[in-house]
Amino acid sequence: MAKEDVVPTESDRRAQNPLRQRVSASIRHAVGLTQEPPPRCDDPDESYFALDSVARVVHGDLASMLIGGLGSLFFQMLHPHAMAGVAQHSRYQRDPLGRLLQTANFIGDTTYGSRARAYHAIEKVLAVHEGVRGVADDGIAYRANDPHLLAWVHAAEISMFLRAYQRFGRYTITGDEADQYVAEMATLARDMGVVDPPTNVAQLEFTILHFAPELRLSDDGAIARDFVARGVVSGRLQRLAYWLLVQSSFDLMADRYRQILGVPRRRWRDRFIIMPAAWLLCRVLRVFVPPPPRFNGRG
Repeated sequence: MAKEDVVPTESDRRAQNPLRQRVSASIRHAVGLTQEPPPRCDDPDESYFALDSVARVVHGDLASMLIGGLGSLFFQMLHPHAMAGVAQHSRYQRDPLGRLLQTANFIGDTTYGSRARAYHAIEKVLAVHEGVRGVADDGIAYRANDPHLLAWVHAAEISMFLRAYQRFGRYTITGDEADQYVAEMATLARDMGVVDPPTNVAQLEFTILHFAPELRLSDDGAIARDFVARGVVSGRLQRLAYWLLVQSSFDLMADRYRQILGVPRRRWRDRFIIMPAAWLLCRVLRVFVPPPPRFNGRG
């Protein structure tokens, strides 16, 4: 069942008026997407993910992916070793939009690319990660390619992408489709070096619960939280939209993790102001940056 009544067709996209095209480009540039998306591989014999995969649906919805991506960043910050790697080796404060573009390209290459392009993107990330190692604030050595740390990053990321789509995405996905998404992403996790990744939602939730004793907000995490929450967008309207996206991303997390992050829930405000406003914002974004249609006539 669709959440919205009107589904843009391919001809609609080709017939976009100049104003819509300008607004679409402005929105994409504002979030760091300054390049055209990588070409899609629509050959079922060559594509990394199946053409009818749930991953292609979830990752194709820019509006909900913005919320899920922010939620993923905040969630990943809670592991002090993952955060140490970012703080000590990343340029996220000097070039936050550039880092976002790299992440978006990786998601695009692995979600919509051929197997060859996806494997190339994976090998490139793993090569970069090989040099990301050091000592965290607890005195324990870490390395980005540690399968245990990769498992946390994977679980945090896909849980936020999935929850964001379930709340704000273009389509309503069933419980079986949610399980399918986790199973599809397990393929990517294995290729990244994760050992025995979750293959359904229940296993995903258990994995996150397993990491709970390791989670805390380090000093570097608090700095990153404030930097990401503040954002780098300019203009009153853009800042308001970004604030809504950030607040919506906090709402994806369970109360125990919000408490660790230092952003306790304000139930009345979240339920009656933030969520409706964010849902409306997603609809507006989707008008100007529509997701691709679902494969095989389902969109």
